[in-house]
Amino acid sequence: MIILRNARAISRGNETVIVDMLIRSGRIAVIMPKGDKQIHAGLNDTEIDCKEKIIMPGFIDAHVHLREPGFEEKETIRTGTEAAAAGGFTTVMPMPNLDPVPDNVQRMNEYCALIGRDAVVRAEPYASITWDEKGETVVDMRSLKQAGAIAFSDDGVGVQSDEVMAQAMAQARFMKTLIVAHTEDNSLKNGGYVHEGPYAEKMGWKGIPSACEYAQAERDIELVRQTGCRYHICHVSTKETVELVRQAKAEGLKVTCEVTPHHLTLIDEDVKDENYKMNPPLRSREDREALIEGLLDGTIDMVATDHAPHTAEEKSRGMEKAPFGIVGLETAFPVLYTELVKPGRMTLARLQEVLSETPAEVFGLAERGRIRKGCMADLVLVDPEAEYEIDPAQFKSKGKNTPFAGKKVFGKVLWTMVGGKFVYEG
Repeated sequence: MIILRNARAISRGNETVIVDMLIRSGRIAVIMPKGDKQIHAGLNDTEIDCKEKIIMPGFIDAHVHLREPGFEEKETIRTGTEAAAAGGFTTVMPMPNLDPVPDNVQRMNEYCALIGRDAVVRAEPYASITWDEKGETVVDMRSLKQAGAIAFSDDGVGVQSDEVMAQAMAQARFMKTLIVAHTEDNSLKNGGYVHEGPYAEKMGWKGIPSACEYAQAERDIELVRQTGCRYHICHVSTKETVELVRQAKAEGLKVTCEVTPHHLTLIDEDVKDENYKMNPPLRSREDREALIEGLLDGTIDMVATDHAPHTAEEKSRGMEKAPFGIVGLETAFPVLYTELVKPGRMTLARLQEVLSETPAEVFGLAERGRIRKGCMADLVLVDPEAEYEIDPAQFKSKGKNTPFAGKKVFGKVLWTMVGGKFVYEG
């Protein structure tokens, strides 16, 4: 057994309380506020003094790219989950844009076997919505769910056909599963690679209009009205999408969404090079403000990193030819803590909700995301006052493609525990 002493846990509101905690058989067995009856250690128990640092439920990332199988030069299940552990994430949900795509039972079984062999944190894989993510034929969700799919997504491409998406939603409702959508209308993209606006025009770059995202989100929400499906929007980036989700929730539709740390903290005018290139692109200052407000008022349910590693060679091809995407697992907590919590825009309690509690609720992970007796001992200890500089050379991830290189941040992950076992010690 493990006894954690002098850990500062977030209680009601934004208050904290010093607790001791007993971990037995991979679960939280006892939580005792300091000053109450003490947890006594046995001869074979391990005691760890947390020195009044902040203990939080392990973070849950509903949107990552581990690249294996098919693109191991960018990332592997091992290196990607090691990066997750270093960032305080104890559960990740890898997207299915792989080679081969997990779109049938055999491929999903092989994928789950790789995860079982190499993952150092919990990994709950998606299956694709359509065969080979081509947007034409909907997969057999029943068999794929039984094989281990957490939900269904054609991430990386939007499902362009209204009819195909309606079929997918009808099947998902019957199977009581979740459609997780990359909303992108290809007819509006026009070869763009940054946000369409004055800055892109000034730099001579091709822009992606906001409508490329929100037009398909609007279509999908109408299909949710018709089918009653549970539906989740990936990486929301525009003020219009935030408002569409707000209205859908007010109407009682089963719609949730996520936002990335980079869309919350950067704007299009920050773009300097290929390490700022992602899809959807960094949007305007007004869009960022809408995203922050949406996260604070509950319109946006969670933060997800969209961790997307690429090789240095790929990212050196120039703004037009470099692939979309940045890494995010090892920078998410410190960037959000530094940019939103320390200035007082967000409470630490709300950050815990959007990184841990709500993702667990939305994806049905009942024994994760909270510090509560009986829950899995998936925990992270952070020092909120530790200041350091983000150095991609120190990343566990193979990908070093981050816009936050050299940024001074607060909030260091000290250790990460999954099921009572340490998977990272910083």
